[in-house]
Amino acid sequence: MRILIVGSLSGELGKAAKIVLARGVSIDHAETGKEAVSKICLNGDYRFIFCSVIEDISSLIKRMESERIAVPVVACGPEDPEMAAHAISCGAEDYIPLPPDPDIIAGFLENASQEKSTFLTIDPVMKTFMADVEKIAASDASVLITGESGTGKEVLSKYIHVKSKRASAPFVALNCAALPETLVESELFGHERGAFSGAATRRVGRFEAANHGTLLLDEISEMDIRLQAKLLRAIQEREIDRLGGNSPVPVDVRIIATSNRNLPSEVETGGFRQDLYFRLNVISLSIPPLRQRQNDIPLLAKYFSDHYSKVNGLKPRRLSSEAVEKLQKYNWPGNVRELENAIHRAVIISSHEEIDENCFIFADSNIPSVEPDSPTCSWVGHRMDEMEQAFIIDTLVHTDGNRTHAASMLGISIRALRNKLKEYAEHGVSVPPPNSGMAGLS
Repeated sequence: MRILIVGSLSGELGKAAKIVLARGVSIDHAETGKEAVSKICLNGDYRFIFCSVIEDISSLIKRMESERIAVPVVACGPEDPEMAAHAISCGAEDYIPLPPDPDIIAGFLENASQEKSTFLTIDPVMKTFMADVEKIAASDASVLITGESGTGKEVLSKYIHVKSKRASAPFVALNCAALPETLVESELFGHERGAFSGAATRRVGRFEAANHGTLLLDEISEMDIRLQAKLLRAIQEREIDRLGGNSPVPVDVRIIATSNRNLPSEVETGGFRQDLYFRLNVISLSIPPLRQRQNDIPLLAKYFSDHYSKVNGLKPRRLSSEAVEKLQKYNWPGNVRELENAIHRAVIISSHEEIDENCFIFADSNIPSVEPDSPTCSWVGHRMDEMEQAFIIDTLVHTDGNRTHAASMLGISIRALRNKLKEYAEHGVSVPPPNSGMAGLS
Protein backbone atom coordinates (compact mmCIF):
# COMPACT_ATOMS: atom_id res chain seq x y z
CA MET A 1 0.00 0.00 0.00
CA ARG A 2 1.22 3.50 -0.85
CA ILE A 3 -0.11 6.78 0.49
CA LEU A 4 0.61 10.45 -0.11
CA ILE A 5 1.11 12.86 2.81
CA VAL A 6 0.35 16.52 2.16
CA GLY A 7 1.67 19.28 4.43
CA SER A 8 4.76 20.13 6.46
CA LEU A 9 6.53 17.18 8.07
CA SER A 10 8.26 19.34 10.66
CA GLY A 11 5.52 18.89 13.28
CA GLU A 12 2.95 16.30 14.34
CA LEU A 13 2.23 15.25 10.75
CA GLY A 14 5.87 14.16 10.48
CA LYS A 15 5.42 11.96 13.56
CA ALA A 16 2.35 10.41 11.93
CA ALA A 17 4.42 9.75 8.79
CA LYS A 18 7.03 7.87 10.85
CA ILE A 19 4.31 5.69 12.41
CA VAL A 20 2.91 4.91 8.96
CA LEU A 21 6.39 3.98 7.70
CA ALA A 22 6.91 1.73 10.72
CA ARG A 23 3.76 -0.14 9.69
CA GLY A 24 5.36 -1.10 6.38
CA VAL A 25 3.45 1.41 4.28
CA SER A 26 5.17 3.27 1.44
CA ILE A 27 4.71 7.03 1.52
CA ASP A 28 5.35 9.98 -0.77
CA HIS A 29 5.27 13.59 0.37
CA ALA A 30 3.96 16.84 -1.07
CA GLU A 31 4.17 20.23 0.63
CA THR A 32 1.05 21.65 -1.04
CA GLY A 33 -2.17 20.51 -2.65
CA LYS A 34 -0.95 21.62 -6.07
CA GLU A 35 2.20 19.52 -5.68
CA ALA A 36 0.07 16.61 -4.46
CA VAL A 37 -2.05 16.62 -7.61
CA SER A 38 1.10 16.67 -9.75
CA LYS A 39 2.48 13.64 -7.88
CA ILE A 40 -0.77 11.72 -8.30
CA CYS A 41 -0.79 12.47 -12.01
CA LEU A 42 2.82 11.30 -12.29
CA ASN A 43 2.55 8.13 -10.19
CA GLY A 44 -1.07 7.16 -10.74
CA ASP A 45 -1.59 4.95 -7.70
CA TYR A 46 -2.14 5.99 -4.08
CA ARG A 47 -4.43 4.19 -1.69
CA PHE A 48 -5.35 7.48 -0.02
CA ILE A 49 -4.00 10.91 0.97
CA PHE A 50 -3.17 12.13 4.48
CA CYS A 51 -3.64 15.91 4.40
CA SER A 52 -2.98 18.42 7.17
CA VAL A 53 -6.02 20.58 7.99
CA ILE A 54 -3.68 23.56 7.71
CA GLU A 55 -3.80 22.95 3.96
CA ASP A 56 -6.86 23.95 1.95
CA ILE A 57 -8.60 20.57 1.76
CA SER A 58 -11.53 21.91 -0.25
CA SER A 59 -9.15 23.34 -2.86
CA LEU A 60 -7.19 20.06 -3.00
CA ILE A 61 -10.32 18.05 -3.64
CA LYS A 62 -11.52 20.50 -6.31
CA ARG A 63 -8.12 20.21 -8.06
CA MET A 64 -8.42 16.42 -7.95
CA GLU A 65 -11.96 16.51 -9.30
CA SER A 66 -10.88 18.77 -12.17
CA GLU A 67 -8.23 16.18 -13.08
CA ARG A 68 -10.75 13.33 -12.61
CA ILE A 69 -8.74 11.88 -9.74
CA ALA A 70 -10.58 9.64 -7.28
CA VAL A 71 -8.22 9.13 -4.32
CA PRO A 72 -9.74 9.35 -0.80
CA VAL A 73 -8.50 12.24 1.36
CA VAL A 74 -8.00 11.76 5.12
CA ALA A 75 -7.66 14.98 7.11
CA CYS A 76 -5.18 15.20 10.01
CA GLY A 77 -5.33 17.85 12.74
CA PRO A 78 -5.91 18.73 16.38
CA GLU A 79 -8.45 16.86 18.52
CA ASP A 80 -11.20 19.31 17.67
CA PRO A 81 -14.69 17.96 16.73
CA GLU A 82 -15.65 21.17 14.91
CA MET A 83 -12.45 21.13 12.87
CA ALA A 84 -13.02 17.46 12.07
CA ALA A 85 -16.62 18.13 11.02
CA HIS A 86 -15.49 20.99 8.77
CA ALA A 87 -12.86 18.78 7.10
CA ILE A 88 -15.49 16.13 6.42
CA SER A 89 -17.86 18.75 5.00
CA CYS A 90 -15.05 19.87 2.66
CA GLY A 91 -14.87 16.37 1.22
CA ALA A 92 -12.43 14.51 3.47
CA GLU A 93 -13.41 10.88 4.01
CA ASP A 94 -12.13 10.66 7.58
CA TYR A 95 -10.19 12.52 10.25
CA ILE A 96 -7.14 11.43 12.26
CA PRO A 97 -6.37 13.47 15.40
CA LEU A 98 -2.90 14.83 16.11
CA PRO A 99 -0.63 14.32 18.05
CA PRO A 100 -0.79 10.90 16.41
CA ASP A 101 -1.78 7.86 18.44
CA PRO A 102 0.03 4.76 17.05
CA ASP A 103 -2.96 2.53 17.88
CA ILE A 104 -5.40 4.85 16.12
CA ILE A 105 -3.24 5.00 13.00
CA ALA A 106 -2.71 1.24 13.09
CA GLY A 107 -6.45 0.71 13.31
CA PHE A 108 -7.07 3.08 10.43
CA LEU A 109 -4.47 1.42 8.22
CA GLU A 110 -5.82 -2.03 9.03
CA ASN A 111 -9.34 -0.91 8.10
CA ALA A 112 -8.28 0.98 5.00
CA SER A 113 -5.75 -1.47 3.63
CA GLN A 114 -6.92 -3.53 0.68
CA GLU A 115 -3.58 -5.26 0.26
CA LYS A 116 -4.27 -8.27 2.45
CA SER A 117 -2.77 -11.33 0.83
CA THR A 118 -3.36 -14.00 3.48
CA PHE A 119 -5.95 -16.57 2.52
CA LEU A 120 -6.61 -18.66 5.63
CA THR A 121 -8.20 -22.08 5.26
CA ILE A 122 -8.24 -25.59 6.69
CA ASP A 123 -11.43 -26.79 5.01
CA PRO A 124 -10.98 -29.64 2.47
CA VAL A 125 -13.15 -27.81 -0.07
CA MET A 126 -10.92 -24.74 0.10
CA LYS A 127 -7.72 -26.81 0.25
CA THR A 128 -8.64 -28.31 -3.13
CA PHE A 129 -9.52 -24.87 -4.46
CA MET A 130 -6.25 -23.33 -3.27
CA ALA A 131 -4.26 -26.17 -4.82
CA ASP A 132 -5.67 -25.07 -8.19
CA VAL A 133 -4.82 -21.46 -7.39
CA GLU A 134 -1.19 -22.38 -6.69
CA LYS A 135 -0.95 -24.06 -10.11
CA ILE A 136 -2.13 -21.03 -12.06
CA ALA A 137 -0.54 -18.25 -9.99
CA ALA A 138 2.86 -18.44 -11.70
CA SER A 139 1.40 -18.02 -15.19
CA ASP A 140 0.73 -14.73 -16.95
CA ALA A 141 -2.76 -15.74 -18.06
CA SER A 142 -5.74 -13.50 -17.32
CA VAL A 143 -7.86 -14.71 -14.40
CA LEU A 144 -11.57 -14.24 -13.84
CA ILE A 145 -12.60 -14.70 -10.20
CA THR A 146 -16.28 -15.08 -9.43
CA GLY A 147 -18.14 -15.65 -6.21
CA GLU A 148 -20.71 -14.17 -3.89
CA SER A 149 -20.09 -10.81 -2.23
CA GLY A 150 -17.78 -11.10 0.75
CA THR A 151 -16.06 -14.34 -0.23
CA GLY A 152 -12.63 -12.70 -0.55
CA LYS A 153 -12.19 -12.14 -4.28
CA GLU A 154 -9.87 -9.18 -3.82
CA VAL A 155 -7.82 -10.97 -1.17
CA LEU A 156 -7.42 -13.92 -3.53
CA SER A 157 -6.36 -11.56 -6.32
CA LYS A 158 -3.59 -10.15 -4.15
CA TYR A 159 -2.57 -13.69 -3.14
CA ILE A 160 -2.23 -14.68 -6.81
CA HIS A 161 -0.07 -11.62 -7.46
CA VAL A 162 2.21 -12.39 -4.49
CA LYS A 163 2.65 -15.96 -5.75
CA SER A 164 3.33 -14.88 -9.34
CA LYS A 165 6.51 -13.97 -11.21
CA ARG A 166 5.33 -10.35 -10.99
CA ALA A 167 5.33 -10.24 -7.17
CA SER A 168 8.08 -7.60 -7.02
CA ALA A 169 6.18 -5.34 -9.43
CA PRO A 170 3.11 -3.22 -8.59
CA PHE A 171 -0.30 -4.62 -7.71
CA VAL A 172 -2.86 -1.98 -8.69
CA ALA A 173 -6.60 -2.27 -8.12
CA LEU A 174 -9.55 -0.41 -9.60
CA ASN A 175 -13.03 -0.92 -8.17
CA CYS A 176 -15.24 -0.46 -11.21
CA ALA A 177 -18.35 -0.21 -9.02
CA ALA A 178 -17.02 2.53 -6.74
CA LEU A 179 -16.39 5.22 -9.37
CA PRO A 180 -18.76 7.22 -11.57
CA GLU A 181 -18.64 6.21 -15.22
CA THR A 182 -17.09 9.57 -16.09
CA LEU A 183 -14.02 8.79 -13.97
CA VAL A 184 -13.36 5.15 -14.83
CA GLU A 185 -11.81 5.78 -18.27
CA SER A 186 -9.39 8.41 -16.94
CA GLU A 187 -8.51 6.18 -13.96
CA LEU A 188 -7.76 3.27 -16.29
CA PHE A 189 -5.94 4.95 -19.15
CA GLY A 190 -4.87 8.33 -17.80
CA HIS A 191 -5.02 11.55 -19.81
CA GLU A 192 -2.87 14.14 -21.52
CA ARG A 193 -2.72 17.79 -20.56
CA GLY A 194 -5.68 19.63 -22.04
CA ALA A 195 -7.62 16.44 -22.75
CA PHE A 196 -10.66 18.01 -21.08
CA SER A 197 -11.52 21.10 -19.08
CA GLY A 198 -9.41 21.07 -15.91
CA ALA A 199 -6.74 18.66 -17.19
CA ALA A 200 -3.74 20.83 -16.33
CA THR A 201 -1.14 18.08 -16.56
CA ARG A 202 -0.53 14.58 -17.89
CA ARG A 203 -2.08 11.87 -15.71
CA VAL A 204 -0.80 8.29 -15.47
CA GLY A 205 -3.66 5.77 -15.33
CA ARG A 206 -3.91 2.42 -13.54
CA PHE A 207 -2.65 0.46 -16.56
CA GLU A 208 0.62 2.40 -16.61
CA ALA A 209 0.91 2.36 -12.82
CA ALA A 210 0.65 -1.45 -12.93
CA ASN A 211 3.21 -1.86 -15.73
CA HIS A 212 5.12 -5.16 -15.36
CA GLY A 213 2.78 -6.05 -12.50
CA THR A 214 -0.86 -6.98 -11.96
CA LEU A 215 -4.00 -4.92 -12.56
CA LEU A 216 -7.11 -5.95 -10.64
CA LEU A 217 -10.42 -4.89 -12.19
CA ASP A 218 -12.74 -5.40 -9.26
CA GLU A 219 -16.45 -5.91 -10.06
CA ILE A 220 -15.77 -5.79 -13.80
CA SER A 221 -19.45 -6.44 -14.54
CA GLU A 222 -20.22 -2.89 -13.37
CA MET A 223 -18.17 -1.35 -16.18
CA ASP A 224 -20.12 0.56 -18.83
CA ILE A 225 -20.55 -1.45 -22.05
CA ARG A 226 -18.97 1.37 -24.11
CA LEU A 227 -15.79 1.36 -22.04
CA GLN A 228 -15.54 -2.42 -22.31
CA ALA A 229 -14.54 -2.09 -25.98
CA LYS A 230 -11.56 0.13 -25.07
CA LEU A 231 -10.57 -2.26 -22.30
CA LEU A 232 -10.68 -5.19 -24.71
CA ARG A 233 -8.39 -3.39 -27.14
CA ALA A 234 -5.93 -2.53 -24.36
CA ILE A 235 -5.75 -6.18 -23.28
CA GLN A 236 -5.44 -7.52 -26.81
CA GLU A 237 -2.94 -4.98 -28.13
CA ARG A 238 -1.03 -4.58 -24.84
CA GLU A 239 -1.15 -0.83 -25.25
CA ILE A 240 -3.40 1.97 -24.07
CA ASP A 241 -4.44 5.38 -25.36
CA ARG A 242 -4.44 8.18 -22.82
CA LEU A 243 -7.42 10.50 -23.13
CA GLY A 244 -6.35 13.24 -25.52
CA GLY A 245 -3.26 11.32 -26.58
CA ASN A 246 -1.95 11.00 -30.14
CA SER A 247 0.08 7.81 -29.80
CA PRO A 248 -0.45 4.51 -27.96
CA VAL A 249 1.50 3.68 -24.81
CA PRO A 250 2.78 0.07 -24.48
CA VAL A 251 1.92 -1.70 -21.23
CA ASP A 252 2.78 -5.10 -19.79
CA VAL A 253 0.22 -6.10 -17.17
CA ARG A 254 -1.48 -9.25 -16.00
CA ILE A 255 -5.23 -8.80 -15.70
CA ILE A 256 -7.29 -10.22 -12.85
CA ALA A 257 -11.00 -9.44 -12.95
CA THR A 258 -13.67 -10.19 -10.35
CA SER A 259 -17.44 -10.27 -10.39
CA ASN A 260 -20.25 -11.33 -8.10
CA ARG A 261 -22.62 -11.62 -11.05
CA ASN A 262 -23.24 -14.44 -13.51
CA LEU A 263 -21.26 -13.09 -16.46
CA PRO A 264 -22.58 -15.60 -19.05
CA SER A 265 -26.07 -14.34 -18.19
CA GLU A 266 -24.85 -10.75 -18.48
CA VAL A 267 -23.47 -11.62 -21.94
CA GLU A 268 -26.83 -13.08 -22.99
CA THR A 269 -28.71 -9.97 -21.90
CA GLY A 270 -26.23 -7.63 -23.58
CA GLY A 271 -24.85 -6.19 -20.37
CA PHE A 272 -21.34 -7.54 -20.97
CA ARG A 273 -19.34 -8.02 -24.16
CA GLN A 274 -18.88 -11.64 -25.15
CA ASP A 275 -15.42 -11.05 -26.65
CA LEU A 276 -14.23 -9.36 -23.45
CA TYR A 277 -15.65 -12.20 -21.36
CA PHE A 278 -13.68 -14.77 -23.37
CA ARG A 279 -10.54 -12.64 -23.18
CA LEU A 280 -10.77 -12.39 -19.38
CA ASN A 281 -11.92 -15.96 -18.80
CA VAL A 282 -8.64 -17.68 -19.74
CA ILE A 283 -8.54 -19.08 -16.21
CA SER A 284 -11.75 -19.15 -14.20
CA LEU A 285 -11.90 -19.44 -10.41
CA SER A 286 -15.14 -19.56 -8.44
CA ILE A 287 -14.66 -19.07 -4.68
CA PRO A 288 -16.93 -21.34 -2.61
CA PRO A 289 -19.25 -19.43 -0.24
CA LEU A 290 -18.51 -19.66 3.48
CA ARG A 291 -21.49 -21.93 4.14
CA GLN A 292 -19.82 -24.59 1.95
CA ARG A 293 -16.61 -24.54 4.00
CA GLN A 294 -17.81 -24.95 7.56
CA ASN A 295 -14.40 -25.96 8.90
CA ASP A 296 -13.04 -22.49 8.14
CA ILE A 297 -15.55 -20.67 10.35
CA PRO A 298 -13.82 -21.35 13.72
CA LEU A 299 -10.41 -20.62 12.18
CA LEU A 300 -11.50 -17.30 10.68
CA ALA A 301 -13.47 -16.35 13.78
CA LYS A 302 -10.37 -16.79 15.96
CA TYR A 303 -8.22 -14.89 13.47
CA PHE A 304 -10.62 -11.92 13.38
CA SER A 305 -11.08 -12.02 17.16
CA ASP A 306 -7.32 -11.86 17.75
CA HIS A 307 -6.92 -9.20 15.09
CA TYR A 308 -9.62 -6.82 16.32
CA SER A 309 -8.71 -7.32 19.96
CA LYS A 310 -5.22 -6.09 19.10
CA VAL A 311 -6.47 -3.24 16.92
CA ASN A 312 -8.79 -2.05 19.69
CA GLY A 313 -6.09 -2.32 22.37
CA LEU A 314 -7.94 -5.08 24.21
CA LYS A 315 -6.82 -8.35 25.73
CA PRO A 316 -7.36 -11.31 23.38
CA ARG A 317 -11.02 -12.31 23.26
CA ARG A 318 -11.73 -16.05 23.30
CA LEU A 319 -14.85 -17.47 21.67
CA SER A 320 -16.89 -19.85 23.81
CA SER A 321 -17.77 -23.27 22.39
CA GLU A 322 -21.44 -22.17 22.31
CA ALA A 323 -20.51 -19.07 20.31
CA VAL A 324 -18.53 -21.13 17.78
CA GLU A 325 -21.43 -23.57 17.46
CA LYS A 326 -23.80 -20.66 16.80
CA LEU A 327 -21.47 -19.27 14.14
CA GLN A 328 -21.32 -22.63 12.38
CA LYS A 329 -25.10 -22.97 12.31
CA TYR A 330 -25.61 -19.62 10.60
CA ASN A 331 -25.90 -19.45 6.79
CA TRP A 332 -23.61 -16.41 6.27
CA PRO A 333 -25.23 -14.74 3.24
CA GLY A 334 -22.54 -12.04 3.49
CA ASN A 335 -19.78 -14.66 3.68
CA VAL A 336 -16.35 -13.87 5.17
CA ARG A 337 -16.98 -10.12 5.21
CA GLU A 338 -20.13 -10.62 7.27
CA LEU A 339 -18.27 -12.94 9.64
CA GLU A 340 -15.48 -10.39 10.03
CA ASN A 341 -17.95 -7.61 10.85
CA ALA A 342 -19.83 -9.85 13.30
CA ILE A 343 -16.62 -10.75 15.14
CA HIS A 344 -15.46 -7.12 15.11
CA ARG A 345 -18.72 -6.05 16.75
CA ALA A 346 -18.58 -8.92 19.26
CA VAL A 347 -15.04 -7.97 20.32
CA ILE A 348 -16.18 -4.42 21.01
CA ILE A 349 -19.45 -5.16 22.85
CA SER A 350 -18.21 -8.12 24.87
CA SER A 351 -17.75 -7.13 28.51
CA HIS A 352 -15.59 -10.15 29.25
CA GLU A 353 -12.50 -11.74 27.78
CA GLU A 354 -14.70 -14.56 26.50
CA ILE A 355 -17.15 -13.87 23.68
CA ASP A 356 -20.33 -15.84 24.32
CA GLU A 357 -23.20 -16.68 21.98
CA ASN A 358 -25.25 -13.69 23.17
CA CYS A 359 -22.86 -11.37 21.34
CA PHE A 360 -24.24 -12.71 18.04
CA ILE A 361 -27.83 -12.13 16.97
CA PHE A 362 -28.81 -14.14 13.91
CA ALA A 363 -32.11 -15.26 12.46
CA ASP A 364 -32.74 -18.89 11.55
CA SER A 365 -32.78 -17.91 7.88
CA ASN A 366 -31.30 -15.17 5.74
CA ILE A 367 -34.31 -12.95 6.38
CA PRO A 368 -34.50 -11.84 10.00
CA SER A 369 -37.60 -13.17 11.71
CA VAL A 370 -39.64 -10.77 13.84
CA GLU A 371 -41.60 -11.66 16.95
CA PRO A 372 -45.08 -10.06 17.16
CA ASP A 373 -44.11 -7.90 20.15
CA SER A 374 -40.63 -7.05 18.84
CA PRO A 375 -39.77 -3.35 18.41
CA THR A 376 -38.76 -4.25 14.84
CA CYS A 377 -42.45 -4.58 14.03
CA SER A 378 -42.62 -0.78 14.19
CA TRP A 379 -40.86 -0.77 10.81
CA VAL A 380 -43.80 -2.43 9.09
CA GLY A 381 -45.23 0.09 6.66
CA HIS A 382 -42.00 2.03 6.33
CA ARG A 383 -39.92 2.25 3.15
CA MET A 384 -36.65 0.36 2.82
CA ASP A 385 -34.65 3.61 2.49
CA GLU A 386 -36.06 4.80 5.83
CA MET A 387 -34.93 1.58 7.50
CA GLU A 388 -31.47 1.87 5.91
CA GLN A 389 -31.12 5.47 7.06
CA ALA A 390 -32.05 4.59 10.66
CA PHE A 391 -29.66 1.63 10.63
CA ILE A 392 -26.75 3.72 9.36
CA ILE A 393 -27.38 6.55 11.83
CA ASP A 394 -27.72 4.08 14.73
CA THR A 395 -24.44 2.42 13.75
CA LEU A 396 -22.71 5.81 13.61
CA VAL A 397 -24.07 6.67 17.06
CA HIS A 398 -22.78 3.29 18.30
CA THR A 399 -19.29 4.09 16.97
CA ASP A 400 -19.39 7.58 18.49
CA GLY A 401 -18.99 9.25 15.10
CA ASN A 402 -16.19 6.99 13.89
CA ARG A 403 -16.78 6.85 10.10
CA THR A 404 -14.11 4.22 9.42
CA HIS A 405 -15.36 1.94 12.15
CA ALA A 406 -19.02 2.39 11.13
CA ALA A 407 -18.27 1.59 7.48
CA SER A 408 -16.44 -1.56 8.55
CA MET A 409 -19.36 -2.70 10.71
CA LEU A 410 -21.86 -1.94 7.94
CA GLY A 411 -19.78 -3.79 5.35
CA ILE A 412 -19.61 -0.81 2.97
CA SER A 413 -16.84 1.49 1.78
CA ILE A 414 -16.08 4.73 3.61
CA ARG A 415 -16.93 6.55 0.36
CA ALA A 416 -20.38 4.94 0.21
CA LEU A 417 -21.00 5.86 3.84
CA ARG A 418 -19.89 9.47 3.30
CA ASN A 419 -22.21 9.79 0.30
CA LYS A 420 -25.12 8.47 2.35
CA LEU A 421 -24.42 10.88 5.22
CA LYS A 422 -24.11 13.81 2.82
CA GLU A 423 -27.48 12.90 1.32
CA TYR A 424 -29.08 12.67 4.77
CA ALA A 425 -27.63 16.02 5.87
CA GLU A 426 -28.95 17.69 2.72
CA HIS A 427 -32.43 16.48 3.68
CA GLY A 428 -32.16 17.92 7.17
CA VAL A 429 -31.30 14.69 9.00
CA SER A 430 -29.16 15.12 12.11
CA VAL A 431 -25.91 13.24 11.41
CA PRO A 432 -23.56 12.45 14.33
CA PRO A 433 -20.42 14.58 13.88
CA PRO A 434 -16.96 13.01 13.82
CA ASN A 435 -15.27 13.22 17.19
CA SER A 436 -11.63 13.42 18.18
CA GLY A 437 -11.29 9.66 18.21
CA MET A 438 -13.18 9.02 15.05
CA ALA A 439 -10.31 7.42 13.20
CA GLY A 440 -9.56 5.05 16.01
CA LEU A 441 -11.22 1.79 16.90
CA SER A 442 -11.50 2.38 20.62
